[in-house]
Amino acid sequence: MFCPRCKRLMRPDRSAGVWKCAACGNTVPLGKAVETGRSEAKGREMVVLEERPATLPTAEEECPKCGNPRAYWVLRQTRGADEPETRIFECTKCGHKWREYQ
Repeated sequence: MFCPRCKRLMRPDRSAGVWKCAACGNTVPLGKAVETGRSEAKGREMVVLEERPATLPTAEEECPKCGNPRAYWVLRQTRGADEPETRIFECTKCGHKWREYQ
């Protein structure tokens, strides 16, 4: 997350339950972020958080797992630059993910 004041990277402060900017001291509530993993680089530990924005686009695509008719979608360049994008769907109900190659 980036600081709304100074636009620098903020870090989570779990003891206070906020994102904290080291540059200006601004704080923002953590929200509904979910820890998805940890990474250690150069002796420093980095927490990887995944937070689904409320503004993801949705499409009328049926989930192959639960049959729900709506899904979030994003486009990713998963192959070469001269190949078309891959559309990745995520069910709004069960969270199942699947791909559509265009």
